[in-house]
Amino acid sequence: MDKPQPQSPSQPLQPIRLNKFLAERLGVSRREADELISAGKVTIDGKVATLGARISEKLDKPQEVCYNGKTVPFNTEFLYLAFNKPVGYVCSRRAQGAAPTLYELLPEKYHKLKTVGRLDKDSSGLILLTNDGDFAFQMTHPKFKKEKIYEVTLDRPLEPLHQQMISDYGVMLDDGPSRFLVVKEEPAGPVERMHFTVALSEGRNRQIRRTFAALGYRVTALHRTQFGPYEISGLKPGEFSKIFKVS
Repeated sequence: MDKPQPQSPSQPLQPIRLNKFLAERLGVSRREADELISAGKVTIDGKVATLGARISEKLDKPQEVCYNGKTVPFNTEFLYLAFNKPVGYVCSRRAQGAAPTLYELLPEKYHKLKTVGRLDKDSSGLILLTNDGDFAFQMTHPKFKKEKIYEVTLDRPLEPLHQQMISDYGVMLDDGPSRFLVVKEEPAGPVERMHFTVALSEGRNRQIRRTFAALGYRVTALHRTQFGPYEISGLKPGEFSKIFKVS
């Protein structure tokens, strides 16, 4: 990953917001960073930080930012992984019942990385992992509308009217209306009408499965192939690769 070039004394580093700094280096969202600041857990040069504070890495004497008494370094190497999660693994640090965690498939040096969003145990495909909390925030917050692409298989052919309903009008769920694009190349016979490409920019819990279930269908396979600008790029189940952050 390209490293930023140091600035000369004639080009002082610009101050940055404290919550952005903490999000990037602690692997939390900016909202969570604000909560840490409000709770008095963050100090700047020994003084309790306040919301909205800005910090600067001066070349002669950088400000010291501490969280729970430990220094948060200015210089941090951010890592970004693309991982093809197999079916049967959960996106958490702890196993859930008999279901193992995806971290069991990763080298130990990557166990501190956090998943960017989730896929449920029965789903497979692209998961991003990082220690850059600001990146995770920008990829998952609804206001950024990052499109995700899935290959979906149903237990029976999808009625054309239901396909149009989901894509054009949406289906009402208990947490609000759900609308996403359902695409199948023509011509499509009965068997083909069980396999679709789904594109959505929301990230609600099990949204695709719940939407089809509301119309009487069961999703038998769900595989994510793309998340924003990142694609699974031929990774086999359980494989991962380092990726570069796309601005």
